[in-house]
Amino acid sequence: MVGSGLLLLGDSRVPAGGHVHSGGVEAAWRAGSVTDVASLRSCLVGRLHTAGRVCAAFAATAARMTPSSDWELLDEEFDARTPSAAQRAASRQQGRGLLRAYAGAAPWLGARPHQPIAFGSLGALGGATPEEVAVATALASVTAPASAALRLLALDPFAVHRMVAGLTSTVDSVGLEAASAGLPADCAPLLDILAEAHHQAEGQLFVS
Repeated sequence: MVGSGLLLLGDSRVPAGGHVHSGGVEAAWRAGSVTDVASLRSCLVGRLHTAGRVCAAFAATAARMTPSSDWELLDEEFDARTPSAAQRAASRQQGRGLLRAYAGAAPWLGARPHQPIAFGSLGALGGATPEEVAVATALASVTAPASAALRLLALDPFAVHRMVAGLTSTVDSVGLEAASAGLPADCAPLLDILAEAHHQAEGQLFVS
């Protein structure tokens, strides 16, 4: 999956539910903390260094595992690092979506794996390295919320794209470091609080 295959797996157009998840941006927008490109950038950088780094590390670990590995334990480890029940549910929803898009490719993952675990396993099946899936996961942790922000705030898409492009070296650094860092437990309490509030709110445009 090196090259176009990995790009396809990480593409937001894969019908895995990414288009209905904002990565916390909608909740942050409703709370008034994301209002423009500058505040969106701050949100994305914070997400990248916390939830994004954790997801990248889990994707890399999954890419190193074999079908006979202890996938249940890896799943439990991700649960333990995701305090928000709403975020856990969103992750499993997107992981299940990936398995539907790549039906039958990784039966050892079960029916509802977490998204980064499914992503890492599927990436490895296509020949991607742990480092490659980690960087791709780190990138998705900022591009998906940025895409959601465009729809929520009607921001200038060129300005948002320039801002995200300016983060690519940071994304690479976080992804590569996460691929060799074991399983970190970086916390993002505000993201957890916003996720739970969003889950209970009415009139949401995004599931999470």
